[in-house]
Amino acid sequence: MSMPKQYLDPETECASPEQMRSLQSRRLQHMVRHAYSNVPLYKERMDRMGVLPEDIQSIDDISKLPFTVKDDLRNTYPFGMFAVPKKALVRIHASSGTTGKQTVVGYTKNDIDVWSRSAARALTAIGATKSDYIHVSYGYGLFTGGLGLHYGAEYMGATAIPVSSGNTKRQVQILQDYGSDILCCTPSYAMYIGETAREMGVDTKQLPLRAGFFGAEPWTEHMRQELEAILHIKAYDIYGLSEIAGPGVAFECPAQQGMHINEDFFYPEIIDPDTEEVLPDGAYGELVFTCIGKEALPLIRYRTRDICKLERGTCACGRTLIKMCKPKGRTDDMLIIRGINVFPSQIESVLLSLNLDPNYQIVVDRINNTDSLEVQVEMTADMFRDTLKSLTEIERKIASALHSTLNIAARVRLLEPKSIPRSEGKAKRVIDRRSFT
Repeated sequence: MSMPKQYLDPETECASPEQMRSLQSRRLQHMVRHAYSNVPLYKERMDRMGVLPEDIQSIDDISKLPFTVKDDLRNTYPFGMFAVPKKALVRIHASSGTTGKQTVVGYTKNDIDVWSRSAARALTAIGATKSDYIHVSYGYGLFTGGLGLHYGAEYMGATAIPVSSGNTKRQVQILQDYGSDILCCTPSYAMYIGETAREMGVDTKQLPLRAGFFGAEPWTEHMRQELEAILHIKAYDIYGLSEIAGPGVAFECPAQQGMHINEDFFYPEIIDPDTEEVLPDGAYGELVFTCIGKEALPLIRYRTRDICKLERGTCACGRTLIKMCKPKGRTDDMLIIRGINVFPSQIESVLLSLNLDPNYQIVVDRINNTDSLEVQVEMTADMFRDTLKSLTEIERKIASALHSTLNIAARVRLLEPKSIPRSEGKAKRVIDRRSFT
């Protein structure tokens, strides 16, 4: 495949395996000494394991180190995992805290530089230039999305438009009036922007917009096709998580065959989620990151709960940065229904393969000690005009396709158009009414 080659840091993004391993080894050694000396949790765990900082001589020694999980951040809330004094911090972010205490993340000036550089590499990879306007519709605030791509745009010299989320008609107006070149937001909100533009009579083909970076929630290849059709752009995936860094940890390039990880800052591993055994490249398992480029929160072997695989080699874009596939689910988002593992992304893929709009909700309940699965799907305008007999047949067709993919029966219920609330951030796809207490 021939494609334009555009890099922010060509020496790093196209480094040889030997050069990258040497850099990773140096940074790991430094980070472990820093964490051991300044984070009580890491000193206690390493001492218990009989591991000292001087035992870490290269990146190959990373398997000697302990894992970190989200509960470690919650149990040391708010600042117990920080490795620098308060005066060294320049910013604090936090997760939404919807499933417990917030996970709080601190940044030094250098940490912000690392994150900004990572996001700038991502934007450069999809063809952003200094003359571009980057329309950022992720939320600004404690959530890491908006400011991450904002600083990335400024770092590479492009113009950031900090629109944030909400007021969608105004978003469309800004896309028209300001001539935004690249849109950054969640994929579900991008679809909503596209739907709103269509309702306003705006022809998105006439907009300067040519690409979009969509992340913060899982989305499928079918969703990519829907986004590209409604917005007339190239849709790219970008990956981040608040505990490690926001968007920019990994990113797609024009080859769109996986996301390049900024592995000089965020070292990845894949493990078996049950045994914690490190798995070889190409094997699916749980993604683990070690922050070898951060000062304030130098997480060691952080278990992300995302299920994916890693692949090495030189990409068609020229980068040698290791690639992760699009996560196919999360160990903590996976639904277990009557003993069957079900990922919301599987359901979305089925719906989109049937040319349905990606507006749906999954309702799980327990009736008479038996799990039930209902998939609520918004009808398109054309379907809404169909006869009851036709709609019943459509429900049957969807249910059959879901059963074929999930190996479990699901009830399908068609809803009126626009009846499922639209999200300006992460879409709420799952309603689990079961009680496990």
